[in-house]
Amino acid sequence: MTTNTKAYRAAILHSLADPAVVGVEQSYQYFEDGILLIENGKVAQVGEASELLPKLTGVEIQQYRDALITPGFIDTHIHYPQTGMIASYGEQLLDWLNTYTFPTEKQFEDKAHAAEVADIFLKELLRNGTTTALVFGSVHPQSVDAFFEAAQKLDLRMIAGKVMMDRNAADYLTDTAESGYAESKALIERWHGKGRLHYAVTPRFAPTSTPEQLDLAGKLFGEYPDLYMHTHISENKAEVAWVKELFPARKGYLDVYDHHKLIGPRAVFAHGVHLCDDECKRLAETGSAVAFCPTSNLFLGSGLFDLNKLEEHGVRVGLGTDVGAGTSFSQLQSLNEAYKIMQLQGKKLDPFKSLYLATLGGANALYLDDKLGNFLPGKDADFLVLDYNATPLISYRMQQAKSLEERLFALTMLGDDRTVKETFAAGVSVHQRD
Repeated sequence: MTTNTKAYRAAILHSLADPAVVGVEQSYQYFEDGILLIENGKVAQVGEASELLPKLTGVEIQQYRDALITPGFIDTHIHYPQTGMIASYGEQLLDWLNTYTFPTEKQFEDKAHAAEVADIFLKELLRNGTTTALVFGSVHPQSVDAFFEAAQKLDLRMIAGKVMMDRNAADYLTDTAESGYAESKALIERWHGKGRLHYAVTPRFAPTSTPEQLDLAGKLFGEYPDLYMHTHISENKAEVAWVKELFPARKGYLDVYDHHKLIGPRAVFAHGVHLCDDECKRLAETGSAVAFCPTSNLFLGSGLFDLNKLEEHGVRVGLGTDVGAGTSFSQLQSLNEAYKIMQLQGKKLDPFKSLYLATLGGANALYLDDKLGNFLPGKDADFLVLDYNATPLISYRMQQAKSLEERLFALTMLGDDRTVKETFAAGVSVHQRD
């Protein structure tokens, strides 16, 4: 054992595969009294305490009682410039953008302001147990610089990009096809692959980019290995109709992105509430992913995401908070609302599927499942400790629970930032609640 070896003892739970593919029983591994062994910021081993303790002579062991260790949560769609406008009243998507979003994002032309918000934003993510996120910046390159500088200090695995938007938006927030390409390229050269940071080409959504800008965004997406593409699709019915008007030659919303080469592995499309079967099929065959954003879809009245439909087509799906249309940084709260969205469609969301969506499913959607999402040896030691006594109600409910499934479900219904006792990134504690 090295001097950088540490062990953490508690109940431990992690996903091994998608329950929809392998069945619930084969989808996870659980240790009632487990040890998570970390060496140099990576998972070395996970197993029963009774088996591992005899081998750990001289190793510091941190024990958590009445607690559950899980992999860090992964947020596959969120806007950091919208942190200050979360919970803004009364609009659906298109009016909400004009009334609240664009004026808020204008402030990010000031790098000092961007840095202040990036700090608040990352602290909120970590307080809620989210260790990796796919993040929208604003149109200003300095917003991305500020975000990556803050993430780098904490050695977080984060993905972000500068918004590209050259029409149908406030004049003070637009770039041009050429400047969007050039500024994004400079940011890629500066940040992509630096430490645990990754870059995402980020056209806001099809209506705010000309075909010329989408062409250049697609060109950029193909120019670098392992680059991401991050945008929105089929969130709201009025938006879908608008895309049809703006791009009459294309057969549908997804076809706009497909035509401009903005599809494929590491392309993540937020929302996908109103996708047709052909679009689901195309997403699956290209290896593209969709971010399911429950609190946002309900808050803006966008519609009910059909998770089963995307599963049947084999589409990669991650979980997103979509702050600031989303109403919480907590993926536990996202799962609370996701369960209700499924119920409204006469379907169930199994608690082990919820665990998968928040961890390994997100890693799979982001093509990071070789690095994140569970506790297989060699993966990044990004994990969190959930407190079974976080609130009096949770504590009382846990006393009534008769199974792991029941405890896990109760945590997703009753949990929030208070439930996260401690968060670790690359084996280092980056948030302590108490």
